[in-house]
Amino acid sequence: MTAGPPANSGPPADSPLHRWAPVNGTRPGIHAAPRPSLSGPAAVGPPSDEVTALRQQVAERLSARSRAADAAGEPPWTPERRRREAEALLGQLLQEQATAAIGAGRAPRNPAADQALSVRVLDALFGLGGLQPLLADPQIENINVNGADVVHVRYADGRRARVAPVAGSDAELVDLIRAIAARAGVEERRFDRGAPTLSVQLPDGSRLFAVMAVTARPSIAIRRHRHPTATLRDLTRLGTIDLGLEAFLAAAVRARRNIIVSGGMAAGKTTVLRALASAIDPAERLVTVEDALELGLDTDTRAHPDVVAMQARDANIEGEGQITTADLVRAALRMSADRVIVGEVRGAEVIPMCLAMSQGNDGSMATLHASSSAQVFLKLAAYAVQSAERLPLEATGLLVASAVHLVVHLDTTPDGRRVVASIREVVGADGAQVTSNELYRPSGDKRARPHVPPSDDLLTALTATGFDPKWLHNPDGWWPT
Repeated sequence: MTAGPPANSGPPADSPLHRWAPVNGTRPGIHAAPRPSLSGPAAVGPPSDEVTALRQQVAERLSARSRAADAAGEPPWTPERRRREAEALLGQLLQEQATAAIGAGRAPRNPAADQALSVRVLDALFGLGGLQPLLADPQIENINVNGADVVHVRYADGRRARVAPVAGSDAELVDLIRAIAARAGVEERRFDRGAPTLSVQLPDGSRLFAVMAVTARPSIAIRRHRHPTATLRDLTRLGTIDLGLEAFLAAAVRARRNIIVSGGMAAGKTTVLRALASAIDPAERLVTVEDALELGLDTDTRAHPDVVAMQARDANIEGEGQITTADLVRAALRMSADRVIVGEVRGAEVIPMCLAMSQGNDGSMATLHASSSAQVFLKLAAYAVQSAERLPLEATGLLVASAVHLVVHLDTTPDGRRVVASIREVVGADGAQVTSNELYRPSGDKRARPHVPPSDDLLTALTATGFDPKWLHNPDGWWPT
């Protein structure tokens, strides 16, 4: 049984300082940032001519050595073997340069300079080039590149800064993006004038979106995932929810309520969806459907040992082979899933998702862009019009009402913290109109506080999983004061 609320309750006092919490009460924003800084880890400059030349020499020698190994009948090189060979070749080249410098009467580079140069060359060959030091900084949450030499980052505490270039030219930036794409995906990833946009997952789970040709300069936006295994208790520590909301949401997941997580852009919907999923019994089989892999539940095999992660696919150069998220949700219905989790609903997949939620996959979840919890139902109806089924509005309203149990909406407090602001319970449909009760509503600081009690059916389901109704009896909620 879940313990009830203590007399004086609140989140633990050790809330870390990161993207979910501003520093010194400063609201994140461009005007709160210090002057653009070109120092520190984020300030490593573009690959210099020296780095570019060494990268090319290593690549040529590596290719020649690989061909010779193939001709000698050696097994194909693994990525690890390829990197070891490159490191050896780079060491030889640096030694040749040192010998040449001494022969010409010049001082060779010191060991520290050689080491720094080696890191940059290997990053250019196997890593992410000039992006690597930015991605190595755990305090950076977003990276925006508007041409090779215009690079902005947003830090976890809300500061924004312009940092050093990530490539020597726009052409080099495009080459870097293509190299990343070639190593990243499980399907064809073009990036050229005919396919000017690209979305790939980076090795650390970050999501890179790039665009060229339709913009004046090639551009990149990288979205970091700093909480890849978030739990509901983590959200309480972060101040995203209070202890009462933690208990309510955990019970809702255990009670197999179907949940839509809504909010604006970068509101933290994916993180909250991960945290909700952390309350799912590890024995359950999950199928996740995403336009671009971000949830990462399949990588957390301790919490979710039985997961199938599916990603939509664009058409190939011949215009064939497209697989939409709607196609994948329909496929998920045939995969013996205990729950189906849709990373983001934004089109025709709404009908198969609602069918999944109402046809035995109770406890399923999804996210959706919306400006309020009430707007979720309007967005679902608008998306349903785009589906192949073309349901009339009244039928759509009935389907949504039978499929969705709860809406959890995220907003931002005046001081910049991301919080759960509203929770709605769906209670039925009146024609095309979905009817709902706002169980938790936003207060003046946007934090959700108890408003109206749940329906008898919902409360019975929640208490059956150990929820203590006393969590609902404090009109001020259980937020720290």
